[in-house]
Amino acid sequence: MTLVSFFMVFSGLWSFVSYRKHLLNTLLSLEFIMLGIFFFMNNCISGIGSEVYFVLFFLTLAACEGALGLSLLVSIVRSHGNDYFNSFSTLGC
Repeated sequence: MTLVSFFMVFSGLWSFVSYRKHLLNTLLSLEFIMLGIFFFMNNCISGIGSEVYFVLFFLTLAACEGALGLSLLVSIVRSHGNDYFNSFSTLGC
C-alpha cells in the first residue's frame, strides 16, 4: 500500500512540474500530492495502532488549503480573465 501512495506523490510532483502554466492544473496536482501523503499517513498510523487524530487534522488542513486555492482561482479568473501564470503581473494592482 505504501508503494501506491509513493506513486501518487511522485505522479503529483511530475504533473506539478510539467503542467505549471495553468493555476487549476497546479492546484489539482497539489491536491493529488496531499491525497497521496494522507493515504501514506493513514496506512502507517493504522498499522501501528496509534491515534488517528493527527491524520484527521492533516485532512482538515488539506481541505482548507483546497478551498483557499479555489477561492483564489475564482478571484484571479474574475480579475484577469484566465488562469495562465504568464499573464499575472506582480507590479500591477
